[in-house]
Amino acid sequence: MTPRGTAALIASAALSLVMSLSGCTAVEQTAGARSAPAATTPTKRPSPQAQGTLPTRALAALPPEAAATWRLIQRGGPFPYPRDGVVFQNRERRLPIRERGYYHEYTVPTPGSRDRGARRLISGDGTRELYYTGDHYRTFVIVDVRR
Repeated sequence: MTPRGTAALIASAALSLVMSLSGCTAVEQTAGARSAPAATTPTKRPSPQAQGTLPTRALAALPPEAAATWRLIQRGGPFPYPRDGVVFQNRERRLPIRERGYYHEYTVPTPGSRDRGARRLISGDGTRELYYTGDHYRTFVIVDVRR
């Protein structure tokens, strides 16, 4: 056997070994080579919170600054932070999935903080829904503004 033939035999044996270890047959390997699937990005699954298990908390039970921010939202401002009122993306998918532009975020000031802090009110569908996060979007509660 020529050196070239030996190299081809070794390559073929190695390919067969890799295919058998991965559970792939020669037919699957050939089919996959002809029509590779399109690259997909894994989709994030909604968190348990977004699936309807968010706790509800009375507005009066939140920090007092949350009630002041709620009053500003209802009046339409003026807001103390330039980013107040921007569209909330819901990237973490902790709130129910809605179309872009459905949610808007507002800063709930944190006394003593040099920046906006971590606290936010998120309004949905105008002011029909209200959510609070005290930990910068890790967890949310539904805000009952009647209490």
